[in-house]
Amino acid sequence: MTEDQHGRTSPPAHRAHPARAADGTEPATARSALGLRLTLSALFLPLFTAATVGFALWSAHRKPGDSPGSGPLTALAVVCGILALAAALDLVRVMSRRRRERATTGDLG
Repeated sequence: MTEDQHGRTSPPAHRAHPARAADGTEPATARSALGLRLTLSALFLPLFTAATVGFALWSAHRKPGDSPGSGPLTALAVVCGILALAAALDLVRVMSRRRRERATTGDLG
């Protein structure tokens, strides 16, 4: 081990970044919680879709001088639309992954 200019000893190279598993020691079956992702996507997709429509309608039907202005409402509609799109894409990805996993486990049994 070497010392730096302050006299501290540097950790060994294999312990320098314990969060990284570049040496292949990560679990072979590591995967995300698909059930939780499916639940959250299914919950937030209609929520963000409704918020997008609501903010867009509010922005379109506001009168001059109303607060908040159409700019912030439009920005909120865009942000909610992007989040709804992300939830929809995640929902599709999770469902296809679960379908693929069921197909491979069905072939083995």
